[in-house]
Amino acid sequence: MSFSNIDVGNKCPEIINVVVEIPKGSHNKYEYDEKTDEIKLDRVLYSAVFFPSDYGFVPHTRSEDGDPLDIIVIISEPLFPGCVLLVRPIGVLSMEDEEGKDDKIIAVALKDPRLKEVNSITDLDSHYKKEIQNFFEMYKNLEKKPVKVHRWLGKEEAYKIINKAKERYEKENPEENKN
Repeated sequence: MSFSNIDVGNKCPEIINVVVEIPKGSHNKYEYDEKTDEIKLDRVLYSAVFFPSDYGFVPHTRSEDGDPLDIIVIISEPLFPGCVLLVRPIGVLSMEDEEGKDDKIIAVALKDPRLKEVNSITDLDSHYKKEIQNFFEMYKNLEKKPVKVHRWLGKEEAYKIINKAKERYEKENPEENKN
């Protein structure tokens, strides 16, 4: 399977495709390598923390940091690196790291019936949001890399970020837009 052949989805930004890089509970940070079209081990986390949710990227998007758009996937059971699924964005964790702006889209798995009624970031349990925020505030501490979490934003802001990231990718890859 070639991850580069997976598009953002035809109902973007309300429903989008995601490729999982890191399953919930992992200490390993995997990352998609666009040049080789592979998911590779980037590093084992230095801190005694683990990913609080599945984590991945939105194909055919480009964030301000030059990578595909980051996304936190909320689902009942952890998936596996390389799993592709449809999600509904519900918000954004606005943040920055040592390289600048590094927002995380928050989304729920479309095919998880337990999440059917989670339609906005305010529908998420407040403690769960604190766990996600705490993870991103702490996971690079022992690497001495700064991370600053700003605030939670709603799904309309998520839609704007997704659309801009899609446009950025299309501008960089005009040959893929030809029908």
